[in-house]
Amino acid sequence: MKSWADVYLPPVDNRFTFPQLSLFNSASGIVEQLPDQNIFRMYVCGITPYDATHLGHAATYLTFDLINRYLRASGKEVLFVENITDIDDPLLERAHRDGVDWKDLAQSQIDLFRGDMSDLHVIPPYKYIGAVESIPLVIEAIQQLLEKGLVYKVDNDLYFSVRTDPQFGSRSHHSLESMLEIFAQRGGDPLREGKRDPLDPLVWLGKRPGEPSWPSPFGEGRPGWHIECSAIALNYLMVDRELEYSIDIQGGGSDLIFPHHEMGASESTLISGQQYARMYVYAGMIGLDGEKMSKSLGNLVFLSRLVKSGHDPMAIRLALISDHYSSDRMWNDEKLRNATSLLNRLRLALSKPEVAPTQLVIVGLINALAENLDTPSAILTLEEWCESTENGSSGGSAGELARAIDLLLGVSI
Repeated sequence: MKSWADVYLPPVDNRFTFPQLSLFNSASGIVEQLPDQNIFRMYVCGITPYDATHLGHAATYLTFDLINRYLRASGKEVLFVENITDIDDPLLERAHRDGVDWKDLAQSQIDLFRGDMSDLHVIPPYKYIGAVESIPLVIEAIQQLLEKGLVYKVDNDLYFSVRTDPQFGSRSHHSLESMLEIFAQRGGDPLREGKRDPLDPLVWLGKRPGEPSWPSPFGEGRPGWHIECSAIALNYLMVDRELEYSIDIQGGGSDLIFPHHEMGASESTLISGQQYARMYVYAGMIGLDGEKMSKSLGNLVFLSRLVKSGHDPMAIRLALISDHYSSDRMWNDEKLRNATSLLNRLRLALSKPEVAPTQLVIVGLINALAENLDTPSAILTLEEWCESTENGSSGGSAGELARAIDLLLGVSI
């Protein structure tokens, strides 16, 4: 599947050194340093395209864009794959509600998402893979699990025996009661009769009347949610079977910790015989004016609407990274006003013939991002530099700082 236009990354002078990037690993519960290696494999779960990109989506993809930018700026190669769940119950339900073809609905929202990512200067994945185009890979993954006796049938559906993974639950750290509750809320069916364990996830849904389906050795149907990502990640990230982990970073919004990433990791581990992800990294949730932002409450803020109303996408990007990526936080008009003000200050300051010293500012940006993407500190560094420039300090290079801000923060001045 086509992603979106590539993003230019300005060069950085080799006098700047980049510490190893540290990130909060939710599986271990601590901030850990990524190893010193030349290639990093990062898989980020994409949208289900039945609605426009809201600010929660945007904040998530900006988080992993910052990681991608930092690793590339430090001279590393990043194999970044993102999926898009272009066949799933919510998509079919929305298409039925609106009286449109599910494929047309998906395509319209995928096109909108591409535009939103371009507006935000997000580096596109080197592979952007839809669930539909990956169905042959999903079938192959299910067959591998079947051969190992890890999949069983309930009526015309296939389920994965999740407890065959000895590490199941160790990545998300939920109690059994909590897992059952969240599983039921997020697409699971813990009460279905015939399952060996209430937490076993669906890997193949047998054909249902009026729903799309595809042929397979186990009958017509369509994939379950988690197995799609397992198949895509293991096949498109050029996994090195000699390494301890299949991939380095599994990413997404924090609502994916369980069940999606826990169950997908179990499937992937038992398919490959290799530990799945070195780090599980998550962006926090976005609320609006003191309330949770959700489709049910009808209070989603859509990126495309903000842009159409005249807001600079770079100001939106600055506003979204003004808080730490892993924190749940609120969106409000003041946050966007503050970001717009800072963007204007930066543009004015960087247009001056004389600017405050910039080398230590760039070092400060690098060091802040190296420490678990500390964007609040990075932004504070820029605010202090603006103040120094406004007060007449000189001796810096406006062009070099502008390039560093573009490269590291993704904010084009």
